[in-house]
Formats: sequence, structure tokens, C-alpha cells
Amino acid sequence: MAEDVASSGRVTFGRGYNVWIMAIDGTWRRNCVLTSVSSNDAQLTLESSIEGLNLKEFFLLLSSTGLAYRRCELVKVNGAQIDIRFISTKPNGKKKLASRGDSEMASA
Repeated sequence: MAEDVASSGRVTFGRGYNVWIMAIDGTWRRNCVLTSVSSNDAQLTLESSIEGLNLKEFFLLLSSTGLAYRRCELVKVNGAQIDIRFISTKPNGKKKLASRGDSEMASA
């Protein structure tokens, strides 16, 4: 399945893995092959043209139903291959709100 795991944590697939890229608003979707991936970025080989598509921000769909996905941005285009970077969607510094019971316990 996976050919090589580099010291950077990148996994390269020998035959690739069929995936899709899709617009954030769902207006377009393209077939592509995932050729390598790490926790921060990936490399894809496109099966059709991306001319005219807004690739500033899009989804990488790992399943045909769209239930497994990552939010991405385009880094580089080299012919039919594109390099993408994953965008973190985790909120930074989100504080847990104290419930009413917690404040009553603190005053007792």
C-alpha cells in the first residue's frame, strides 16, 4: 500500500489513492489521485483541467460520500500535479464556559 515513509512523515503511495477535490460551496468537483500525504500537506495528480476554478480554498474528499474530508489551499501547480496544504479548522484558545453548577460549587 504505502511505499515510503520519509523522516518528514510523508507517505508516498505506489499506485495512488482515488480522491476528489470540491469547492467550498459545492459548485464544482474533480477526480484526482492522492500520490503522497503528510499531516500538513499532500500531492495530487489531476485527471481533468482545473482552469478557471477557484483553488484558494477547497475540500479534499477522501470518500465518495464526502464524509471524510480536509479543508485545503493550493500551494503549487506543476502540470497535472498540484501541491496542497491542509488548513487547520481547530479553534485557537477556545475557553470552556463554566456551568452554573461550577460557580455555585466555587462559592461554597
